[in-house]
Amino acid sequence: MADAPTPSSLRVLVVDDEKNIRQTLTMCLEGLGCAVTAVGAPEAALAAASREPFDLAFLDLRLGSASGLDLLPKLLAEAPQLQVVVITAYASVDTAVEAIKRGARDYLPKPFTPAQVRHAAQMAAERATLTRRVADLERRLAEGAPEIDLGTASPRMRATLEMVARAAASDAAVLLRGENGTGKSVLARALHAQGRRRDAPFVVVNCPTLSEELLASELFGHARGAFTGAVRDQEGRVEAAEGGTLLLDEIGELSPSLQAKLLRFLQEKRFERIGENRTRSADVRVVAATNRDLDRDVADGRFREDLYYRLNVVEIRVPALRERPEDIEPLARRFLAVAAIAAHRPTPDLSPEALALLRAHPWPGNLRELRNTMERAAILWPASEIGPDALPERMRAAAAPGPSLGGDFTVEAIEREHIARVVARTATLDDAARILGIDVSTLRRKRRRYEE
Repeated sequence: MADAPTPSSLRVLVVDDEKNIRQTLTMCLEGLGCAVTAVGAPEAALAAASREPFDLAFLDLRLGSASGLDLLPKLLAEAPQLQVVVITAYASVDTAVEAIKRGARDYLPKPFTPAQVRHAAQMAAERATLTRRVADLERRLAEGAPEIDLGTASPRMRATLEMVARAAASDAAVLLRGENGTGKSVLARALHAQGRRRDAPFVVVNCPTLSEELLASELFGHARGAFTGAVRDQEGRVEAAEGGTLLLDEIGELSPSLQAKLLRFLQEKRFERIGENRTRSADVRVVAATNRDLDRDVADGRFREDLYYRLNVVEIRVPALRERPEDIEPLARRFLAVAAIAAHRPTPDLSPEALALLRAHPWPGNLRELRNTMERAAILWPASEIGPDALPERMRAAAAPGPSLGGDFTVEAIEREHIARVVARTATLDDAARILGIDVSTLRRKRRRYEE
């Protein structure tokens, strides 16, 4: 299991009108590794809370002529997750009860000792960690619409799931390979949920969605002032995943410089935030996913060979939907039932003609495309049975006899049919692009145009 959370990642606000108290608390908390902001007035406290998300606040009960008890609900309105410890030299049962009623987590009488401050920070760190884990679980449940049937009838998919179960027992790096929409991220979650790190966070980084600078910050965090817009210290996803699992989705899109930084982290479990000289460490299991042919990328010099072997300790290939035809009908019915519930209607049946179209379709978008097709039918088709007309026109058109060489067909129609057939019989788009003699980006562009 992961080590107990520590206060080192806490962002703390100190609110006290006595300078000596502010300095004492700041020194004690910074000694624990906390990032501390100290202010002496209610207005400054509210302004600070509006600018920066704090985890913990030490709030004096008397702030000159103002009352800390009056400030307490205003702070919580600005930052609902803030944990507040009220401090006062005028301790009494009545004020303690009133502070708790207004939302304080704890009550600390002056003079307090460093040990009491450390205890309060440790308790706050444990509650903050629990809050993050609950939020992560809620997010996963919210995203948990079924994209993969763990009761698969496909021998290929059963073999994949058996590999996931075996790999879950270790902390080895795992590389999930497969086309877009095959359920790689869902399998990564299953890998995490079955392993010893199941009670720690599961954190996802989608590598292609950010610029190189922002992705480096997303992974490793940054120090205040490291770049334009970096107004405060910020932990990265590596730190957020402490003790748990970090999924690097579409790992093949990483730039060379980020590949080097990731390799160092995998080798040493050490890293630096952007713009900071302090070396940090993290205990994280790394799972990577890609739809690219990384072997070819390594051969072409686009991906580091040493990083590839670090990530590819256990390789799990996720079959495309066309490679597991036994699952098309049960998955379609499952997605249709879920979509019908969301649409507040009885679950419709699938006609034999619609099922024939579903089985014949090559499913270039895999599970994601099948799920979207069933959602569309559940929303737009009012009848109690889903017929062929409820399915996308491109699926019906593809089932008709295709264009043939020498017939009365345009060059574009011939090309479209040829591309569709090559994609349907190959394992990846990279393989299809090599057979067609075009770049994979060109292939993607043509497919998007044909699907419009």
